[in-house]
Amino acid sequence: MTKIEILKSMVRGDQKNAAAWYLLGLEYTEQHNRVEALLAFTQALAYGDEELKQSVIRELNKLSREAPQSTGAEVQETEVLLSKGKHTPAVMRVIEGGKNRKNRSDQPLTEKVVDFSEVGGLHDVKEAIRIKMVQPVLTPQLYERFRKRAGGGVLLYGPPGCGKTFLARAAAGECSAKLYHVQVADILDPYVGASEQNIRDLFASARQHRPAVLFLDEMDALGYHRGKSASPWMRGMIDQLLAEMERAARQLDRLLLLGATNLPWDVDPAFFHSGRFDKVVFVGPPDSEARAAIFRLKLEGRPTEPIDYAQLAGWTELYSGADIEYVVELATEQVLHDILATGIERPIRMSDLRESIAATRPTTIEWLRTAKNYVKYANDEGLYDGVEQFLTAHKRI
Repeated sequence: MTKIEILKSMVRGDQKNAAAWYLLGLEYTEQHNRVEALLAFTQALAYGDEELKQSVIRELNKLSREAPQSTGAEVQETEVLLSKGKHTPAVMRVIEGGKNRKNRSDQPLTEKVVDFSEVGGLHDVKEAIRIKMVQPVLTPQLYERFRKRAGGGVLLYGPPGCGKTFLARAAAGECSAKLYHVQVADILDPYVGASEQNIRDLFASARQHRPAVLFLDEMDALGYHRGKSASPWMRGMIDQLLAEMERAARQLDRLLLLGATNLPWDVDPAFFHSGRFDKVVFVGPPDSEARAAIFRLKLEGRPTEPIDYAQLAGWTELYSGADIEYVVELATEQVLHDILATGIERPIRMSDLRESIAATRPTTIEWLRTAKNYVKYANDEGLYDGVEQFLTAHKRI
C-alpha cells in the first residue's frame, strides 16, 4: 500500500484523526494535488489542537502562494486569514476598474487598469465575455429593450499559465468595474459556519462597489464536486456559494460573476446550471498572434538585437504565456552569465532565445492529453466543446 492509501484507511477508521488528515494533506501537496490537499487540511483544522492548527495554517499559506504559473501581470494571491480562537473576516484584493481611476492614489491595493486591447489574441474568448458580461453593463437599455436577461456568469477553463486571471482583470477594466479576486484561502475557515459567513461577506462587499466583477479563482477548489468529497465543511461552503450566485443572477444588480479553473471536471455540476456559470469558455494556449505579443511584452525594456517575433511564435506552438515568460528568463540568465564570465556586455540575441526554446517544452501538453480523455468519454452535454475544437485543430496531441 502507498502512504496515501495507508493514511486514507486511518481516517476512514477514525474521522477525527487530525494528525492523519494533516499528513494526508502533506502527501497530496507533494503530489501537487491542491484540491485533495485542501480537503485534508480542512479536516485537520476541524479536529486538531491549537499547535496542529498553526502547522496546517502554514501549509495552507504555502498552497495559496504556489499558484500555477501565470502571465506576469496576474494578481498576487491573498494569504489564508485565520486567527487563534476567533473568526477573522475575509479580506479580498480590490483592483480598480476604469471608473474613478483618478484621485485613488490612497488605495494601496490598486493595480494598473488593463482592458481587452492589451490581451493578445483570444478573440473568441474576449467576444464571449464582452457579450455576456461587459455589454449588459455598458448598454443596459439595449438588453432591456430586447428582453435579454443580463445575469449568470462565465467560467474560464484551460491549462495553467494561459492568462485566465489577466482576462478577468481586462474584463473589469473593459466595463469600468472593480475586480474582486477571490480564492479558497479567502474563504476557508476552521470554525463551524465561518466559511459560509465569509462568502456572504464577500458578496455583500462586492455589492457595495457595483459595478463589480467577482472573480472566483480555482473553482475546482472553491466548488469541488460534492459527489467526490466526504467533507461536510466543503459541502456547506459550496451550498452557500451556489445560493449567493443565484441571488446575484436573480437581482440583476450589476454584480458580474467570472470563474476560472484548470480542472473543470472537478467542479460540482450544480455550478453549470442557468444563472450560475451558464457560459463555459475554453482558454487554450495562445495562438501565434498572441505568442508574438507575449514575447514582445516580456522582452520590452531589455537590451536586445532586432527580434523576429513571428519566428519566435512559430517555434513555440502550444507554449503557454508562462512558458514563454520562462523562455525569456532563461535566455536572459544565459546572457548575464556570458557577460559576467567574459566582462563583455551584449544584448539578448535570437540565438539565445532559440536555445532556450530548444531546452524547454510546452507545459500545456499534459493538461491537453488529460482533457482529451474527458472530451472522449464525458462530453455528453458539450461542456468541453471548446477544447474538443482545439484538439481537432492540433492532431499531434
